[in-house]
Amino acid sequence: MVKKPMMMKCTPLARRLLRRFTAVTALLLLAAPAVHADDRTVVFAAASLRDAMEEITALYPGEVAVSLGGSGLLARQISEGAPADVAFLANTDWMDWLEAQGAVDPARRVALVGNALVLIAPAKAPDLPDTGAPALLERLAGGRMAIGQTESVPAGMYGRAWLEASGAWDALLPHLAQTDNVRAALALVALGEAPLGVVYATDAAAEPAVRVVHRVPDGMHDAIIYPAAALTDAGVPFMEFLQGDKARAVFEAHGFVPMAPAP
Repeated sequence: MVKKPMMMKCTPLARRLLRRFTAVTALLLLAAPAVHADDRTVVFAAASLRDAMEEITALYPGEVAVSLGGSGLLARQISEGAPADVAFLANTDWMDWLEAQGAVDPARRVALVGNALVLIAPAKAPDLPDTGAPALLERLAGGRMAIGQTESVPAGMYGRAWLEASGAWDALLPHLAQTDNVRAALALVALGEAPLGVVYATDAAAEPAVRVVHRVPDGMHDAIIYPAAALTDAGVPFMEFLQGDKARAVFEAHGFVPMAPAP
């Protein structure tokens, strides 16, 4: 019988910060219908794109409202009729699902950027040359490994694939702190609430309070590809901008690997 992951006990400060992160994301999603009533382009984007999207939308000549969250949550919101003009997710499976739901036109879909998966620890933590189950459990020392929900958050799904491929999944499952998105997992490690965390390389690069202790080999999980799609005619100009030179430079500066040529 598979054990369910236990919830992690956080300090009051950590709980407040995580609640604030979740509340802000929820407000953005709830605000989307009102935002869509004007001339702004509404973009639903994976949480790991936050920093890059802030810069890209500042460069875009039009007005853009970005709702951030886990790709699974965003995909379900879109399928239920949330008025998004562009979807920019961190996993091809969720975009495939939206396409099967009839919410995405395959002709308007592009594999935009790639990323890598890493294991992080607090900035002052020592190296971790061995990432087998015994070494991981020893480093956790009774704590939990922060990771996105392994059934729905792309970073968590990639992390689960890595742990399964390495033979560590069964041993680590009871020691996971599963979060609603990858940035929440990053926050747990940055706050010192989790000794280890599974995030994207771009997330680790954006947070000085953590360090990478292991880069997961690409062959131990599916390729990390961020697909984007214009869901409405209003989203087409921003999709073209995302594929242009200015956006490409921002993606590269944040550690993403651009994949799509300019339209």
